Amino acid sequence: MAYNDAIMAANVRYCLLALLIALTLAGCSPTAPAATAQPAPVIAPSSTPISTPDVGPTLPLSQTAAPQRTLHIADAALALFQNGLDLPPDLRMAVPGQPADVWLVPVPDADAALSAWVYALVAPFPTVTDNIALPDLRAAWKGQPPAAFRGKPLLMSAGTLAAMQFLFGEPVDGAVQVLEPEALLDAAWNNLPAWAIVPFDALEPRWKVLSVAGQSPLHKDFDPAAYPLTVYFGLTGDRQGLPTAWITDTNRDPDKMTVLVMTGVTALARGTAERMDAEGVTYPAEKIGAWLRDADLAHISNEVSFYDDCPAPERRDPRFCSNPAYIGLLDAVGTDIVELTGNHLLDWGAPPFLDTLEVYRQRGWGVYGGGANLDAARAPLLVEDHGNRLAFLGCNPAGPDTDWATEDTPGTTPCDYDWLTAEVQRLKAAGYLVVVTFQHIEVCTLEPHLSQKADFQKPASAGAAIVSGSQAHCPQALALGPGQFIHYGLGNLFFDQMDMFASRVMLDRHVIYNGQHISTELLTAQLEDRAQPRPMTSKERQKLLEDVFRASGWLP
Repeated sequence: MAYNDAIMAANVRYCLLALLIALTLAGCSPTAPAATAQPAPVIAPSSTPISTPDVGPTLPLSQTAAPQRTLHIADAALALFQNGLDLPPDLRMAVPGQPADVWLVPVPDADAALSAWVYALVAPFPTVTDNIALPDLRAAWKGQPPAAFRGKPLLMSAGTLAAMQFLFGEPVDGAVQVLEPEALLDAAWNNLPAWAIVPFDALEPRWKVLSVAGQSPLHKDFDPAAYPLTVYFGLTGDRQGLPTAWITDTNRDPDKMTVLVMTGVTALARGTAERMDAEGVTYPAEKIGAWLRDADLAHISNEVSFYDDCPAPERRDPRFCSNPAYIGLLDAVGTDIVELTGNHLLDWGAPPFLDTLEVYRQRGWGVYGGGANLDAARAPLLVEDHGNRLAFLGCNPAGPDTDWATEDTPGTTPCDYDWLTAEVQRLKAAGYLVVVTFQHIEVCTLEPHLSQKADFQKPASAGAAIVSGSQAHCPQALALGPGQFIHYGLGNLFFDQMDMFASRVMLDRHVIYNGQHISTELLTAQLEDRAQPRPMTSKERQKLLEDVFRASGWLP
């Protein structure tokens, strides 16, 4: 059985490491009571040299070193110490095969736990399935996976299998395939459809996180105690008086998580403005507003300036402006960040645009991709949230040139790719996760224009973690790579186009954890009444995802 072989191999590696440490300590230990305190051993991953701290202070002659207790760490708990193990002075690793005084093992519930380790059920990103019922996951453990993954074993590492066995018992032969952690992603992508279980801290954007029983560790309302893939660890045996700070308490700390929702085109004009006048300013957000409000950072690419003398909505007028009262819609969705790369921002001249900048400033919203002059337009928006540092840059290669900022006039940021590349590199080197957005050529096709592909790749290659198209009136394809997430176009958010493709809406829900972009959830909606997106039905969502994944080159 593949998983048993892998577990045996992992155990051999663990035992050899522990034996080496134990023998080293035994060789250095005196047979009589010591005059100095024993140094605390440090166990690091096999790729990191093992080091021993300096010996502690000399004890008075009337004292002897406290006797050390021995520790055994269960295979399932080894994941807690990926960055090394720093034991307290009165604790040392037990010799493999010998009795231990203290055991770090899975425990049944949170009451007896010192650590809660969260695992995620994942699949390659171009997977349409969103949720797996818990009975279906249990059935897969018995060799009967759900239809979406029929005939496919669950992929996982040996350590993850040891943890899952505590939850689900021994899997039947063939239900699980054990691989080295670094081999899981390629194995899954090379054998679509596929699925796997990985620790939460091993997530990266090429995985899609599947909800289990309707719960996802990516969501803010996540409850580890109610989630079927949380494993608790605690100490058993002679643990009285033993410090526990050396045990990592979790691999999913909500204080390290930022949710960023990115959107496509917002233009509060024409038919959308007419419906807002008739139904109320917040009408467009009534069915999906929570998607934006629940985010830590809600991004809006508002392409139209507010103008006190804006005429009543007129569909035939090629110049766009918005009634200043419409700002109430952006208030209602919890806007935090406004992108200013839109090509209609100066339709009524510079004064409305400058007045709009002041409206945003008064609300404390961050802006980027445009400004009162070229220097302001190029300035990155720097945001810190839950310990994460993000930098936003945007530019407009499509024009018109009358829309671009100059040294002395306001407008959007023209694209200078040498500047953009250097700025991405500078911000990344300064410790920021960089997000770049474009107001690019508008093509209402799933496949991006060739110039889009070339231009979006430039900041991605320079180190931008997320590159997103704000210009597209239809959802477009994606491209993924190590450390890269590119979405060529999300389609409209609040705009009135209702043809077959333009009425489909996407929002990207990015999750940033501990400084890294770890996952993206594609939110999908259908535009109705020229103004109001609603969540898609299951059938509509499946069709849109399949179309986008096919255009991305991932599905036949």
